[in-house]
Amino acid sequence: MKTINRFTSAVAVLAALGVLTAGQTAAAYTGQKLAGHAKVSMVQARAIALKARPGAITDQELEKERGGSGLRYSFDIKSGETTFEVGVDAKTGRVLQNSKEGSHPD
Repeated sequence: MKTINRFTSAVAVLAALGVLTAGQTAAAYTGQKLAGHAKVSMVQARAIALKARPGAITDQELEKERGGSGLRYSFDIKSGETTFEVGVDAKTGRVLQNSKEGSHPD
């Protein structure tokens, strides 16, 4: 019973921190296989992105992309009625992009 309570408590804490979102687990995201090359964790990158653009993260991925170190976390963040794309360098934590998502998101 203690194990179940600890698990439930851990899930509640992660959900409160925004690490878990509907339909996702804390560890699963697109590009997770690249995580070994990142110096910034997904949790850290989420915090950086939300500081740069407060709102609700609707999508997240780790990808190889031009700019910065070439490895970035990309977040779609819904702020009001608008969705923004925020890119965080996975090696430095620097915000590389913080702009309104275009009509053809990738």
